[in-house]
Amino acid sequence: MWFSEYLFLERSWAKDENTIKAGLQRLRDYPQPFWLALFVEGTRFTQAKLVAAQEYATSQGLPIPRNVLIPRTKGFVSAVSHMRSFVPAIYDISVAIPKSSPSPTMLRLFKGQSSVVHIHIKRHLMKDLPEMDEAVAQWCKDLFVEKDKLLDKHIAEDTFSDQPLQDIGRPAKPLLVVCSWACIVGYGALKFLQQSSLLSSWRGIALSAFILAIVTFLMQILILFTQSERSTPAKVAAGKPRMTGRVQQQ
Repeated sequence: MWFSEYLFLERSWAKDENTIKAGLQRLRDYPQPFWLALFVEGTRFTQAKLVAAQEYATSQGLPIPRNVLIPRTKGFVSAVSHMRSFVPAIYDISVAIPKSSPSPTMLRLFKGQSSVVHIHIKRHLMKDLPEMDEAVAQWCKDLFVEKDKLLDKHIAEDTFSDQPLQDIGRPAKPLLVVCSWACIVGYGALKFLQQSSLLSSWRGIALSAFILAIVTFLMQILILFTQSERSTPAKVAAGKPRMTGRVQQQ
């Protein structure tokens, strides 16, 4: 995440405002084309969080969500405010898993098991967004109301629209990068084992197997902690929602 230049936030606007501002300003002179992924929900979707969002929406007289959480718009408004002059468009992306496909998980990823994912993308020109911050926040909230209806359609019909699905296939470049790094790491590991003589005796083989078992066990624990059900519950103040931006829809 650090190498990908994520913005690490603390979910406290007093602390995060300057972090977001500084991070977005760095993008102004970024030497290459870039994408900024912003999850306006501020947390991952679970049924417990959906129930909390529905209760909050009911208490505030807001549209009651069925498939999404209520967006936390401060981070989004800040991003629009600082990037309006050099970012041409916003892409509204909705992700859903068809009924015929298992949900993608970190464990399935490590096992090499694929899943089908449907993605709906709509492009909004930055110049078409409202000028005032309050209007930008409302624009974002209205977008999530429409997103909720779009997901209703996908649940009922297993598709986002009447247009045919476009299969983007498997791009070759990421595969080449992964294979290259696998070869480099594999070669380095082999040379290390040869020089350390770990595989030259039964004791070394047993030690190597023990270390591999420990690493595998720790990876299983880390994979469990990536599950959305174990993520930190979203807490909303009684008076109004706590809005925070978070860089990097699951």
